Amino acid sequence: MKTKDIWKTYSNDIKYFILSRVKDPVVTDDLLQDTFIKVHTNLGSLKDKTKLKSWLFSIARYAVMDYFRGNNIEAPVWEADTEFESQDLAHSKADCLHGILKNLPKKYREPLFLSDIKGLKQTEVADWLQRPLPTVKSQIQRGRKLVAQGFMDCCDFKLNDDGFLVGELKAKEDCKVCH
Repeated sequence: MKTKDIWKTYSNDIKYFILSRVKDPVVTDDLLQDTFIKVHTNLGSLKDKTKLKSWLFSIARYAVMDYFRGNNIEAPVWEADTEFESQDLAHSKADCLHGILKNLPKKYREPLFLSDIKGLKQTEVADWLQRPLPTVKSQIQRGRKLVAQGFMDCCDFKLNDDGFLVGELKAKEDCKVCH
């Protein structure tokens, strides 16, 4: 696939993704252009063509992060991302997870969100948050435990013998966290 074809297929999606983060159309256009320059120069390094879309969004995400970092702007780490918003009215694990994450202390929420939701490596999270790597690792681990505890508190999930959460979601009105 050529850069021109990728542009035609994905440029609008990438543009809206960037705009949703930086909220400035001029900066968005600059970051979109930077993203596609990187795409063009690194297209040969993409081994698995089925991962093209996620690769593009990763490049755009890093461009946004670099913009915030380079301009000493605090990035809106915890925003109401659509990844957690349920579009239907049915109660889902995403509803509970959103409520649990929202109630986590910021020192656990930020590294956990960047690592497990946004997909950054723990070393990148440590750099981004300007914290020591061991601190970030322990905060992510503690955050994961708090999320598991949140599901146990919210919907009475249990840990099985293998350490996995098991259980059924309660009706939304019976949930203690997301109701």
